[in-house]
Amino acid sequence: MSIITRQIIWGVGTSFLFFLFFSISYLTIFPPTEWSELWEQELMGIPFALFVSSVNLGIGIMVGFFSGYVWKRQLSALDERIHSLDPLEPSTNYPSSSTEELVQLEYAINHIQRQLLEQTKLSQKLVNEKAEDQEKQLQNVIIAERNRLARELHDSVSQQLFAASMLLSAINETRPLSDDRETKQLQLVEETIQQSQLEMRALLLHLRPVALKGKSLKIGIMDLLTELKQKVTLEIVWKLEDLQLDKGMEDHLFRILQESVSNTLRHAKAEQLEVQLIEREAFIILRVIDNGVGFNVDVRKTGSYGLQNMYERAAEIGGQLKIVSLEKQGTRLEVKVPILEREEEQA
Repeated sequence: MSIITRQIIWGVGTSFLFFLFFSISYLTIFPPTEWSELWEQELMGIPFALFVSSVNLGIGIMVGFFSGYVWKRQLSALDERIHSLDPLEPSTNYPSSSTEELVQLEYAINHIQRQLLEQTKLSQKLVNEKAEDQEKQLQNVIIAERNRLARELHDSVSQQLFAASMLLSAINETRPLSDDRETKQLQLVEETIQQSQLEMRALLLHLRPVALKGKSLKIGIMDLLTELKQKVTLEIVWKLEDLQLDKGMEDHLFRILQESVSNTLRHAKAEQLEVQLIEREAFIILRVIDNGVGFNVDVRKTGSYGLQNMYERAAEIGGQLKIVSLEKQGTRLEVKVPILEREEEQA
C-alpha cells in the first residue's frame, strides 16, 4: 500500500469519526422532532444527511491525499539521497524537511556520507602506501641484482678482456714491423678488444652507478673522474667549483654526468673529455665536452633512452639540457639550472 493510499484512508477515517462525534453531539443537544426531516430536508437538491456525509468524505479524501503527497515527496527525496550517495562529493545542503524526525534522518545521511568519504581516503592512502612499499622492494631487488651482475662482469668478462688486451699488445710489440695482412688483423683485434673494454666500463657504470653517499657534488664528480682516469686511455680534465646545492639537485646532476660519460665511453671514440661545474649569473651550469666523432642529435634523441632520461632529469629540477654535436668534431652537453632560492631571498 502506498503512502498516499494510506493517508487517504487515514483522512477518511478521521473525518468520519469527527463527523460522527459532532453529529451525535448535535443531535443529543438539539434532537429533531422527526428523524425523517433529515432525509426530507434538501440542500442543493441532495438530502441534507447525504450531502453532509458526502462533503465530509470529500474533505477526508482531499486532506489524506495532500498529506500523503507531501509525505511521499519528502520520503522520495530521502530515498534519492540514499541511492545517490557519492563519497567524493559530500552534501553541504542544510536539511530541508519540515519534521524533526526527517531532519534527523537527513543529518544521519550526511554523517554517513562523510564517513564514506573518510573511508575512501583511508583506502586510497593504504593502497598508495602498499604500492610504494612494493615499488621500493622491487627497486631494492633490481639494485641488488644489478650489483651482483656488475660484480660478476667485472670479475670475469672485464678481467678476461683486460688479459686479452695485454696479450695482444705484447704480441704486436714483439712482432717485426710490417704491413702484412696478419699484422693488420692483430692490430684490428686489439682495437676491438680495447673498444669492448670501454663498452664494458660504460656498462658497469650503468649497472652499478656510483652514488654520492653524503659527499658534495664536487667531491663525487672528482672521485668518479679520478677512477675513470685510472682505467681508460682518455685524457680527462675538469673544472669544478664548490657549490652549495640541494640534495635532489646534486643527485640529478650527478646522474646526468654519469649518463653523459657513459655515452662518451661507448660511442664517442674521444681522446679528450672535459667536465665543468660552475655558477654563473644565478645559474648552475654542468658541461661535458669531448672531441669524439659526434652524432646527429635529432636522430639520437628520438631513439635513445639515455638521452631522454637526461632531458627528463634536467626538467625535474627546473633546468634545461642542450646538446650540440658535430660529426668528427665532438659533442658538448650543457645543463643549466636556475638558483631560485637565492632569487627569493634577494626579493
